[in-house]
Amino acid sequence: MSDVIYQNYIANAFVDSDAQIEVHNPANGQLLGRVPQASDAQVEQAIAAARKAQKGWATRPAIERAGYLRKIASKVRDNAERLARIITAEQGKVLGLALVEVNFTADYLDYMAEWARRLEGEVLTSDRAGESIFLLRKPLGVVAGILPWNFPFFLIARKMAPALLTGNTIVIKPSEETPINCFEFARLVAETDLPSGVFNVVCGTGATVGQRLTSHAGIDLISFTGSVGTGSRIMAAAAPNITKLNLELGGKAPAIVLADADLELAVKSITASRVINTGQVCNCAERVYVQREVADEFTDKLASAMAATRYGDPLAEADLDMGPLINQAALDKVGQMVRTATGQGAQLVTGGAVADRGQGFHYQPTVLAGCSADMEIMRKEIFGPVLPIQIVESLDEAIALANDSEYGLTSSLYTRSLSAAMHASNALDFGETYINRENFEAMQGFHAGTRKSGIGGADGKHGLYEYTHTHVVYIQI
Repeated sequence: MSDVIYQNYIANAFVDSDAQIEVHNPANGQLLGRVPQASDAQVEQAIAAARKAQKGWATRPAIERAGYLRKIASKVRDNAERLARIITAEQGKVLGLALVEVNFTADYLDYMAEWARRLEGEVLTSDRAGESIFLLRKPLGVVAGILPWNFPFFLIARKMAPALLTGNTIVIKPSEETPINCFEFARLVAETDLPSGVFNVVCGTGATVGQRLTSHAGIDLISFTGSVGTGSRIMAAAAPNITKLNLELGGKAPAIVLADADLELAVKSITASRVINTGQVCNCAERVYVQREVADEFTDKLASAMAATRYGDPLAEADLDMGPLINQAALDKVGQMVRTATGQGAQLVTGGAVADRGQGFHYQPTVLAGCSADMEIMRKEIFGPVLPIQIVESLDEAIALANDSEYGLTSSLYTRSLSAAMHASNALDFGETYINRENFEAMQGFHAGTRKSGIGGADGKHGLYEYTHTHVVYIQI
């Protein structure tokens, strides 16, 4: 990939900015391109374009709006291999996973398009003779979609598709760490006949473009995926306008392994949770509670699986399981958390150091045993290829430890007992629980969390309706 200069996409036109941000490959430091640092005036133009387009867009039948999503999905599929390489280059995930992300994005656009004939209101029974009560669902208006860097391409569709289908328009701000794929997506949108102003992209830092979007009175919904700290700042920025929020924030997903579990399955699934995207996934296992009877065997098997992980530069080496972390700050954070844990008494079973590769942000797959609930590594999000393990005596102890967290996004359980599975399903206080399978949500589900893991959710019918408001009409005849 050559050094390319990208432009903001506002009202169906590509617009230069005076300032630019460099984007580098996290595996080798190569300069990939330059993206715009949008000015305040350009953010205003994008919001104005979206507001101008919204009423007309909302009056089109939903099935017509869905047709545009299908056109974009087709463009994505036609460019899947090229897009996957772009994602791998700027984000660092292995090429196979990047291709999955691209194809899943196209599928998601088509899935949301299928809801065009399924948007439902309600007819309510009145207490009055001759009165009818109707509950309608209407678009909110203009959505600000603020993207993360870990699955940057898919999150475009996760925010754009339900917004557009329900009659909203959108202004997208990609992460400055991984913006190139979003501008390539915008180029595909520009090849369709999507009306002007319905979809806009402005790039910049959170402190500039992000702050401008989230504090703007012309934004009707802020849909953000990212850290708790940034989510909290967005809430503060949105507060004066009482702007509706949809926030998917951090996670500290517990994995519980009982004595009767299929250990091979548990090891395979939990390893995948830390290896996929180099552990930079909010809903994958971040801490493990294993029943004492199988703790040694499980830990040995898990350490072997993690140690066998192949990592490196995904575009330069074949058959890798994971690539680098996103940047130096992430590498430093993971290393510091591991050092703190071992200083507090955790035992290093495998890994535990920055990988000596000469370039890139690579960290060794790591397993820590002998962890306890008071350790930082069992309480704070790692977001890297590190698995801390704590021994428990029972399922109830594991559930209590799992729930004792400021996060509540996802959880998982490995057991052969239906009774244990049902008990855990009722007792675990999380937005999602995966039993005897890997941590990966379905597009028809509802991806949401409790506590500091967010407000609202995404996917399925319930995620679609996050982009609407209700309007109750009373008709007396």
